[in-house]
Amino acid sequence: MFVWAPIPEQYRHLGSLEFSKKLLDQAKMAVSPGVGFGEYGDDHVRFSLIENEHRTRQAVRGIRDMFRDDGRIGA
Repeated sequence: MFVWAPIPEQYRHLGSLEFSKKLLDQAKMAVSPGVGFGEYGDDHVRFSLIENEHRTRQAVRGIRDMFRDDGRIGA
């Protein structure tokens, strides 16, 4: 099972490949860049939903922390 998610507007300028690298580096999670699914996918990423609940919660915390570090959400 997968989620095809739009890249948040404030990160869209990065494109899906660079945004995916940012998630890997800062949030410690891997996603598939949308550009790999065609030229119109570059403003999306694909999340795989195959991990257990603990790992999924870790991933969500990693994304939240990255957004917080970037000043995209409050503390």
